Amino acid sequence: MNRIIHLKNRPEGTPQLDDFEFIEEEKPVAGDGEILLKSKFVSVDPYLRGRMRDQKSYVEPFRLNEPVESGIIAEIVESNNDNFKKGDFVNGMLQWKEFQTSTGKGLNKVDPEKASLSAYLGVLGLTGLTAYISLEHIGNLKNGETLLVSGASGAVGSTVGQIGKIKGCHVVGIAGTDEKLKLMKDTFGFDKGINYKTTDDMKKAIAEACPEGVDVYFDNVGGEILDAAMQNINENGRVINCGAISLYNKTEVPMGPRYEGIMVKKTVLMQGFLVRQHAKEFGPATKQLAEWLNEGKLTYEETIVEGFENIPQAFLDLFNGKNKGKMVVKI
Repeated sequence: MNRIIHLKNRPEGTPQLDDFEFIEEEKPVAGDGEILLKSKFVSVDPYLRGRMRDQKSYVEPFRLNEPVESGIIAEIVESNNDNFKKGDFVNGMLQWKEFQTSTGKGLNKVDPEKASLSAYLGVLGLTGLTAYISLEHIGNLKNGETLLVSGASGAVGSTVGQIGKIKGCHVVGIAGTDEKLKLMKDTFGFDKGINYKTTDDMKKAIAEACPEGVDVYFDNVGGEILDAAMQNINENGRVINCGAISLYNKTEVPMGPRYEGIMVKKTVLMQGFLVRQHAKEFGPATKQLAEWLNEGKLTYEETIVEGFENIPQAFLDLFNGKNKGKMVVKI
């Protein structure tokens, strides 16, 4: 039999385990021109929360009583397709199933000899590409500038900070525990860290950690931390809006400060970023990330949860900050 995870309900507020449903069906068989895939590593990501809402966005919402999908590393266990052979590993957007068939469209082969399979979901996957390409297009980092990163111990944030150091920047990260701050400094090379959960005045804390002001703010969380960052932004500052995890489970849109005055007075650029709009750049970007990884200039941290049955809980744990680096489920 083949286990599958469906979206059972559209969550109101924070998702719960009973919003998902496990079902079983017969294990599929590859048809003509198809391959049979066995899931090996499943990526769980905050943006999946947005796809659980029935509203128009940059990607279609999940349908109720149908499988959830995300980035998955899978092994080819049967092939009727000349482009793939049994034993190959592939990366792509696939459904939360133990086994599934595919024509191979949208799948990319990955080499387990060059990096761990799970790394292709993180530093060498969409998270690493998000960090690199957004900094190239919007950040335009210059030697000596100050880069501020929220969600800094996560998969994207930790890569952003390391690229900032490669580019010669003063890098400050924001996270929710002292343990994560230590990880940021000791493993990822950040210069300073701010624990937002123990800080009463974020505006002041950012000012102290960034005495020359903030030139580039990489935002993964939105909300009050974005407000505080904007109070410290420099002239010609750049703000990259990559995520807003502090708002994903809100049932109403909170009202915050108005940024128009700051943006005009300091000629600030604030721009949202979607990595899927830059697919043509994935090849060169992945090559650069891999070079930095092999040279020891770039490293990564993973939180690996084991077991297909634990995929929903791993997803929920993202919103409680239980991950260090990339959250991945090993099947």
